[in-house]
Amino acid sequence: MRIFAFDSSVFLEKPIGEVFRFFSDAFNLPVITPPWVHFEVLTPPPIQMAQGTRLQYRLRLRGIPLRWESRISVWEPPRRFVDEQTRGPYRLWRHEHLFAERGCGTECSDHVEYATIGGAVANRFLVAPDLSRIFAYRKRKLEELFSGSVGARL
Repeated sequence: MRIFAFDSSVFLEKPIGEVFRFFSDAFNLPVITPPWVHFEVLTPPPIQMAQGTRLQYRLRLRGIPLRWESRISVWEPPRRFVDEQTRGPYRLWRHEHLFAERGCGTECSDHVEYATIGGAVANRFLVAPDLSRIFAYRKRKLEELFSGSVGARL
């Protein structure tokens, strides 16, 4: 199984505690996910995020409806957490979220390790372009939400 990696980061001019609180609320994930993914959290509220928490979602990738379940495998507020797919479209999905204080704000970094059905060909033509689009949207949306003028559960 070939494992691929994807990295993204964004600087937000807000304190680390405020940024981590936003990411700690699973119901903010649809807010920062592109509408074309049709992302929906199925786990009923309230969700207490901690190591071992399981989350269920419904989404569409390239028009195909999918269910996804992830487990929080690492929970280290306000610096880091990791979610790992336990059921879903990937052979492997491990998403590490990192938060670091930088001057007057917070650097948010994502490191994703994943394996796809279809290997390198599927990754090159389908998965990698989709991840790039999804994380580009996420970055723009986070910059908008944390600019100070707009708030979504902040």
